[in-house]
Amino acid sequence: MDNINNLTKENKMNTDIEILNSTAEKVTNFLKQLYPDYVAFDDFTFTIKRGSSQVMVVVRPFTEDDTIVEFISNVVYETNVNPDLMYFLLRKNTELHFGGFGLLFDDTVIFSYSIAGKNLDENEFRTALNSVAIIADYYDDEIVAKFGGKKAQDVTAEV
Repeated sequence: MDNINNLTKENKMNTDIEILNSTAEKVTNFLKQLYPDYVAFDDFTFTIKRGSSQVMVVVRPFTEDDTIVEFISNVVYETNVNPDLMYFLLRKNTELHFGGFGLLFDDTVIFSYSIAGKNLDENEFRTALNSVAIIADYYDDEIVAKFGGKKAQDVTAEV
């Protein structure tokens, strides 16, 4: 709880803790019904294994009266980040209906999508989570073949 209170202060977010708790409870209930093998952490973060993808779901502060639910999948680790890869990712971002590719601080390629949390319903939750998992699973092979690196599932298997 202190982590979340600090998070809202550090980011100058004024999201009421009750709204964060309510969104996290909603997400937990959806996960219990749809993906009972999920893993929960104490900071409103959850992980779900879908096919060869793992999707992290994070409830974050957004505005005074709403939250954001982020769906994030690590797609490829240790790839060759160069202008060709960045061009490829940007082009794919324009072709996909929602969400987008990005790079983490360590050059891990991710795919993520965010939706408002306060009025989140089960259908949009399921659609967002499945879409991120399907896109990550599809493009990991393509990115590794073109630019090198390791698929997220291969890195997890090594640990």
